[in-house]
Amino acid sequence: MKYLSDARAACSLTLFLACLLSGASFAQNAHTTNQFHGVKVNGGTVTHSKQGDRNILTLSDDFKSPETPDPHWQVVDSKGNVYTLERLQAKNGKFNKTITLPAYIPDVAKVQIWCAFAEALLGEASFSSPVM
Repeated sequence: MKYLSDARAACSLTLFLACLLSGASFAQNAHTTNQFHGVKVNGGTVTHSKQGDRNILTLSDDFKSPETPDPHWQVVDSKGNVYTLERLQAKNGKFNKTITLPAYIPDVAKVQIWCAFAEALLGEASFSSPVM
């Protein structure tokens, strides 16, 4: 009986360490911007993470969607190239809190909220260094 409880303890410890290390690995792959600043968007951040070979951007829970006609996700790479992506507003009245970046974007230095209707920058948040 003693052997069985020792084996369970060792197995539990191994499982605990595996979970701990996988969490640390995820934390190393996550990067967060500074706060959004702009005309209509002030507050909230964006976190970049990798899920397999996909690069994901996620808005923080304190991000407030701007009350403008056509806000879009927009990213700027380290060379200054601008990529306008998905609409921020989803069809169901909610907003697209998470997007998967297309493979043709080499890296991301800034994330912007862009109003396609007025062609105006609503807010911008930057990473401390380009991510991807």
